[in-house]
Amino acid sequence: MEKEVRTSIKFWAQDDRPREKLMMKGRESLSNAELLAVLLGSGNKDESAVELSQRILQSVDNSLNKLGRCSVSDLVSSFRGIGEAKAITIIAALELGRRRKAEPSSERVIISSSDAIFQEMQGLADLDHEELWILMLDKSLAIQRKWRAFIGGVDVSIFDIRLVMKELITSLTTAVVMVHNHPSGRKSPSAQDESITKKLKSACELFNIRLIDHVIIAGDSYYSFMQSGKL
Repeated sequence: MEKEVRTSIKFWAQDDRPREKLMMKGRESLSNAELLAVLLGSGNKDESAVELSQRILQSVDNSLNKLGRCSVSDLVSSFRGIGEAKAITIIAALELGRRRKAEPSSERVIISSSDAIFQEMQGLADLDHEELWILMLDKSLAIQRKWRAFIGGVDVSIFDIRLVMKELITSLTTAVVMVHNHPSGRKSPSAQDESITKKLKSACELFNIRLIDHVIIAGDSYYSFMQSGKL
């Protein structure tokens, strides 16, 4: 009984239980570990759901982005008390968060800096494959439309500049931002990244469209062509 009292959330003070705490004090009052514990529902015989959640987060340096890149097998094989059902629940919840972040906002989002681009598109950090997105902006640099131009490794040979320019011209875009991710975590641009950027910049100049930036998202950081003086 003493072991159960230590590990089982049902024996905690009501204010300390994650679900009750959320109901009484609001979602903002919960730590990441407590929110994760709500998803898990229970821990294992040696750890409460919160303790297990803390250990899971510590294994990914307390980064939700890194946790979002874990697979079902990663979680099941690494943590006692995590079966397929719990692993799927964690992955589904993080994927919903990523999609919410990528969803067009009902408010006007102004691209005022490279950091604003990173914040807007940070959900790409969770992907295990490359995606290239085009943000089409109006004169005030507010996002008019987000367009996923490519999925998978973006090779110079398959980067169809005609297709990209058709979308920009049809949308009457006056400024554009290019964003893609490096699942490897390496944020420095490749030779292909450099070539694609030059290609798009040259084409945009012909139609008086400003290429504001090309941002490469790599985990919790990013590389900006604009900040690096390459645009």
